[in-house]
Amino acid sequence: MNHAQLTALGRALRVLGEHGDALNADTPDAKLHEVKADLKRALDLLEETVTTAVPTTRCAEHPNGPVDEGAVDLCLLCETRRRTARRTEVNDAFPQGRPSGADDAPERTMSRYGVRADRPQPQQRWLPEVWTGQAWQLCGTPRRDRVEAERYLAAERRTPRPGMAYRLVHEFTDYEVLRIWGTPVKVDIEPMGNL
Repeated sequence: MNHAQLTALGRALRVLGEHGDALNADTPDAKLHEVKADLKRALDLLEETVTTAVPTTRCAEHPNGPVDEGAVDLCLLCETRRRTARRTEVNDAFPQGRPSGADDAPERTMSRYGVRADRPQPQQRWLPEVWTGQAWQLCGTPRRDRVEAERYLAAERRTPRPGMAYRLVHEFTDYEVLRIWGTPVKVDIEPMGNL
């Protein structure tokens, strides 16, 4: 729908709304014929504006897809996907651990947490954070190099409007605060101190 169509359709619908407000038991037939003409004009504009087919389903992904009356959103494609997922879950087809190869000895017990080789390696990053007056907030991209992160925070402190406090957090499986610049003070967000 382009802007001109949208404007014309909106105007026609507003005219119809005014007609609806003015209707009463004493409305003459001439006025009703005028309402009929305006209604026909609005329907013609709407017919020109709508270019797609009427949606057959309530699915946002497949509005004109095949219909399944038993599905919540009437979409056969999405319902087939949901049924497959339920069937896989019921038949216990989800793998519980790493499949053992032909040369591996079978494991005695399966761990619900997996084996060490399945877990990702820990990542080491340095997170620059700024004190917002309420909480610490990430103020830049996490860095892999500590020196680069400290240079970034030094540049942030030299900006025209620096934060109240900055800190560098070391992330390596767990978090450890390495250094804090400034003093984080809790600031009340209410202008009058919550009076």
